[in-house]
Amino acid sequence: MSRETTMFDTILIANRGEIALRVMRTARRLGHRVVAVYSDADAAAPHVRAADAAARLGGPRPLDSYLDIDAVVAAARATGAEAVHPGYGFLAENEKFAEAVIDAGLTWIGPPPSAMLSMGDKAYAKRLMRAAGVPCVPGYDGDDQSDETLAREAQRIGFPLMIKATAGGGGRGMRLVASADAFAAALASARSEAQGAFGSATVLLERAIVEPRHVEIQVFADDHGHVVHLGERDCSVQRRHQKVIEEAPSPALAGADGRHLRRRMGAMAVAAARAIKYRGAGTIECLLDARGEFYFMEMNTRLQVEHPVTEALTGYDLVEWQIRVARGEPLPETAQEAILERFERGGHAIEVRLTAEDPARDFLPQSGRLAAWRPGDAVRVDHALEPGAAIPPFYDSMIAKFIAHGADRDQARARLAAALRDAVVLGVRTNQAFLGAALVHETFAAGGATTAFVGRNLDALLAAAPPLPAPLAGLLVYCANAHANGHDPRAVALPLAWPVHLNVDVDGTGAQVSVQALGGARYRAGVGADLHEYAVLDWADGAARIDGPGGRTTLAWARAGAALHVGIAGVQTVVADRSLAAVASGGGAAAGQIRAPMAGRIVAVFVAAGQAVEKGAPLVVLEAMKMEHPAAAPVAGTVKGVFVEHGAQVAAGSLMVELEAA
Repeated sequence: MSRETTMFDTILIANRGEIALRVMRTARRLGHRVVAVYSDADAAAPHVRAADAAARLGGPRPLDSYLDIDAVVAAARATGAEAVHPGYGFLAENEKFAEAVIDAGLTWIGPPPSAMLSMGDKAYAKRLMRAAGVPCVPGYDGDDQSDETLAREAQRIGFPLMIKATAGGGGRGMRLVASADAFAAALASARSEAQGAFGSATVLLERAIVEPRHVEIQVFADDHGHVVHLGERDCSVQRRHQKVIEEAPSPALAGADGRHLRRRMGAMAVAAARAIKYRGAGTIECLLDARGEFYFMEMNTRLQVEHPVTEALTGYDLVEWQIRVARGEPLPETAQEAILERFERGGHAIEVRLTAEDPARDFLPQSGRLAAWRPGDAVRVDHALEPGAAIPPFYDSMIAKFIAHGADRDQARARLAAALRDAVVLGVRTNQAFLGAALVHETFAAGGATTAFVGRNLDALLAAAPPLPAPLAGLLVYCANAHANGHDPRAVALPLAWPVHLNVDVDGTGAQVSVQALGGARYRAGVGADLHEYAVLDWADGAARIDGPGGRTTLAWARAGAALHVGIAGVQTVVADRSLAAVASGGGAAAGQIRAPMAGRIVAVFVAAGQAVEKGAPLVVLEAMKMEHPAAAPVAGTVKGVFVEHGAQVAAGSLMVELEAA
């Protein structure tokens, strides 16, 4: 089958952030004009400024902007766009959006709506794949969604098992259930999150494959009958069922046996794509067990976040392939073995996802404003960031991707770890140090990471980021204050006869630090009688080098309001000078105050004033950055007041519920 070539000049990119800029780069190289869309939260965002034209969609919530099909199509018409690229996320896998674009007379840079519909429902997709002879994980994907039927099927499948939303992806609406006792609560939670994220509470059940690898196959198809695969990517390192590190080739597919398995998995992926008459870029995601058996999980009918890994190995520009296929052209390369030869001779590539999350607080999403951003140029960094950029609470927490390529895995890993150590990301907490620790962990370094890697090694990965010593934190506050007043901390003309006493808060822990200038660049700082000698070797806007008891420290720093943000080898610490702050009295009352950990929307309220609750009882559920965050009672007691209601938007730190302890 083939069709005539469709030419178009202007492409509207129905997305935001780094993927919008990524698509723009290729589209411009191919000679296209590009149009951006934006929400009110993104009016001044880099992807808007970079476009040839831009159109406002609506309010900051995705439902009011990036998920509004009519608004996006109207924007395309108003700006003269002739084609639409969806990026990934938002409407990228929504067949109704694809149909609306096509019905408007525009070119859809993506797969046919029929294929999206077939693969968009995970339950239906599994039925199709089983009919096509593709191996699938045993489970239940029936239409009967009653609690009784699902509980009965769960008993038949056995525990542990997975509950998965049949719509969408990204780990939302997904729960691992270890026992029958936990099934009902996990089912309710998965349904609630799925309904909020995808508008559908339908789920399927699958047997949990114990500690598998998550391996996916990149496929491409055109309208001329060509379907090929571009090798695999290993996405086993995950948190909350969302990918964190991706690499290619998979360490599990090494040697002659690995080459054979790659071809088996690739042939399966090609057969799956042919079965649904696919076109464009897609990914077949599989679980690979320790015996080398693989099972189909789902198909993502779009470009993947981790596509740069495949680009690094093959040299192909996958966005260019998408655009050419949308024009009606044949794939740039159709010889399967030629593609695999490039892949297998391409060395190794690894990508990490930099997310605005706090790993020490169960990867709680963060929002705010970047005080400093210097990603360096040692590796490829896909981003839409700049100093002062806002990280809104309304969208996915991923803010950048670092991609390293090397002749072999160790070289790629070393380059990526060094790039993460050197990058400066201050003002909003991220997983930067966590990623760096994962890359050098012995299990990952040996190529042995499975989907259990983060859960098994979380404590060690967090411990790899040591806290900033209080004496050094106090010295940094002293030097930053001196710098702000026009003094050079490296050249103190006269030594101080007595120390300056500072009350500093280091990542929430208070300390009384004394700092005494000894003349020149020398200082003595400490807590109580525990004093240490320091030398300030360099001090400039945003950077410093200091010799101390632990050796030489190179650091980045930035002020954000009253806080000093300090970055050392990817570890960020927030230091606040409380020396002039009033000392609060009491403090016990706050123990029963449940405040919003970040800005977001209240999607459930379970209690009312006067109600008695047990410790651990659910109180409210906050939705932020596309995830649900339940708040539970920290103590047993009585609800004194509820200060939020269903559907309300709350700011970070807002009081939601107050309890009186029993």
